[in-house]
Amino acid sequence: MAFREFTSTVAQLYDKWMEDADPRSEDWLLMSSPLPQIVIIAFYIYFVMSLGPRLMENRKPFDLKRVLVIYNFSVVAYSVYMCHEFVMSGWGTGYSFGCELVDYSRSPKGMRMAWTCWLYFFSKFIELLDTVFFVLRKKHNQVTFLHVFHHSIMPFTWWFGVRFSPGGLGTFHAPLNCIVHVIMYTYYGLSALGPTYQKFLWWKKHLTSIQLIQFVIITLHISQYFFMKDCPYSYPVFIYIIALYGIIFLLLFLNFWYHAYTKGKRLPKGLQNTTMQQNNDIHHKKE
Repeated sequence: MAFREFTSTVAQLYDKWMEDADPRSEDWLLMSSPLPQIVIIAFYIYFVMSLGPRLMENRKPFDLKRVLVIYNFSVVAYSVYMCHEFVMSGWGTGYSFGCELVDYSRSPKGMRMAWTCWLYFFSKFIELLDTVFFVLRKKHNQVTFLHVFHHSIMPFTWWFGVRFSPGGLGTFHAPLNCIVHVIMYTYYGLSALGPTYQKFLWWKKHLTSIQLIQFVIITLHISQYFFMKDCPYSYPVFIYIIALYGIIFLLLFLNFWYHAYTKGKRLPKGLQNTTMQQNNDIHHKKE
């Protein structure tokens, strides 16, 4: 009886909560309820952390070179398109970098921004394939907490962003992230082409620097909200979430930077040997 009352109360609260959702996106793919995306994300985590490694335990790694080239450059093209749409629907056509509110109208510009937010949300499901490919290639060392957490949390939170606040101040990080992904997936695509292109990948270390700069800019931009005297943003909770994520990811990527590059664990082989030699020289000097 108590359980029935509890579920009834939860259902009523959910229905009341969804009354405030943006009706424009109600019929879009994966938007009617958060349940489908929760199931997808839960299965993703289960597959990359448990099922996938067990299935691959006694199998040889898949050769996905051609698949990876097509996949990575497709993500580059998709990211360029999203960046263009974010610019044309607001960030380059009238948005300010201050207190920018959400346009909930069905005007062409308002609808274009809402749809672009959905495109960005959907891109986060495409990017789950990053980890799936790691598992199929038995690159288990790359399936880190940072990687899985980042890929899981982004689509989950962006469902609520699209459903309740598709535009305005809270979307600044999306076009910025698209630019970063153009650079990142270009690197991944070139890397997948094979050893011939290794000489063009000397800038691997700078990928993490670019991501760190991204999170600094995002955190600084969103933090201005806390110093504004009057900014009637529809859902301030998203501002707090973005600020929190900016700080968390900045710290996580700083930790990754330290272990991967300061200690030389993730550099290309030539640079890795140089870094290790430098670290050894420093160690000997201390002695």
